[in-house]
Amino acid sequence: MGESEGSSINKTESPQLQSLLDPVPEELSPVVEKDSETLSTISISQEPNQQAISTLDDQKVADDHADNKETGDHDDKKDAKDSTDRDAGLAKIVAEKRLALIKAWEESEKTKAENRAYKKQSSVGLWEESKKSSIEAQLKKFEENLERKKVEYVSKMKNELAEIHQYAEEKRAIVEAQKREECLELEETAAKFRSRGVAPKKLFGCFSA
Repeated sequence: MGESEGSSINKTESPQLQSLLDPVPEELSPVVEKDSETLSTISISQEPNQQAISTLDDQKVADDHADNKETGDHDDKKDAKDSTDRDAGLAKIVAEKRLALIKAWEESEKTKAENRAYKKQSSVGLWEESKKSSIEAQLKKFEENLERKKVEYVSKMKNELAEIHQYAEEKRAIVEAQKREECLELEETAAKFRSRGVAPKKLFGCFSA
């Protein structure tokens, strides 16, 4: 059965294969030749195109390599710039920290100096108040003593004035008493002279020879 099927296939395919193997008719030979020339032209023209494509590929590879190199150089420059910027940023941060520390130290030292000055001023103020209190106490005591002495002195002076006045009054009284006695004596003497009719000699003593 298989052999019959194979023989039938060979029988059916043999005319077609035979037709393909038959020589080309003359009327179709120019077309075939033209097609063959076209194919050869296409094949010849494809070779420069392949060379151009190969050249373009090489140029593209070179351009890609140059681009990669430029990109690498740009990346290196960018990395160097980033590193420089980072170093500058770190230096700026360090400088700012140093300035902040210096400012904090300055403020701390100023605060300490102000505290020392405040303590010294407080000590001077306490010393001043103590001395003033002592001097004021001495002055008050002196004024009290002076006032007491003044009172005593004024009282003493008043007593002396009273004594002087009293002594003067006594002197006046004595003088007045003496004057009265002398007047009485003179009146008595004058009465004697009147009764005797004799003039006193002392009155005319300046006229006697």
